[in-house]
Amino acid sequence: MTEHTATSDERTATSSPVADEARTAFAEWVGGDPTGLDRLVRMLTPMLWNLARAYRLDAATAEDAVQATWIALVRHRETVRDPQAVLRWLSVAVRREAARLSRSAARAAPVEDETLAAVLEPEPGIEEEVVARDTGALLWRHLAALSERCQRLLRVLAFQDKPDYRALSVELGMPVGSIGPTRARCLGKLRALCTADPSWSPA
Repeated sequence: MTEHTATSDERTATSSPVADEARTAFAEWVGGDPTGLDRLVRMLTPMLWNLARAYRLDAATAEDAVQATWIALVRHRETVRDPQAVLRWLSVAVRREAARLSRSAARAAPVEDETLAAVLEPEPGIEEEVVARDTGALLWRHLAALSERCQRLLRVLAFQDKPDYRALSVELGMPVGSIGPTRARCLGKLRALCTADPSWSPA
């Protein structure tokens, strides 16, 4: 990652309870405990997804931005020398990736300059991140209501750039051909639970 000067919102975020939880999980992970990364992913993925969506990406492209961000962290975790800064690192990374994907989409489908500027300019502040965390908490609560197989499948597929379906077949104990349909059914169940919750308000 290139050097980045933190905004006031990002500096606030690094001293928030969310940042403290993220710091602890990140420190555990780099210290050799793989569950630290699992906690970090569960805690921050909804927030990162909402940050990506703020760039007017569709849901699938926002998911791509989030996946790329987690992969970047895994590959470059040594660049985060201060665990307290991991939340800011991830926020900056997902915004950059979302902006890159927005520019790519704009090149594929030209739009007016004013429209493109509206896509690239917004940078959510700490208020949006707090809302994203609340939304994420609801999402993970409903995910926990699904079967163990659905939970494992969705978590694995959500955070792998190019899932190895053969490896997943062995890991999850299901035929390769059933992974896609099972994923669709699990997502449908999760979507139904979220939609039925009056507190659910996705970005």
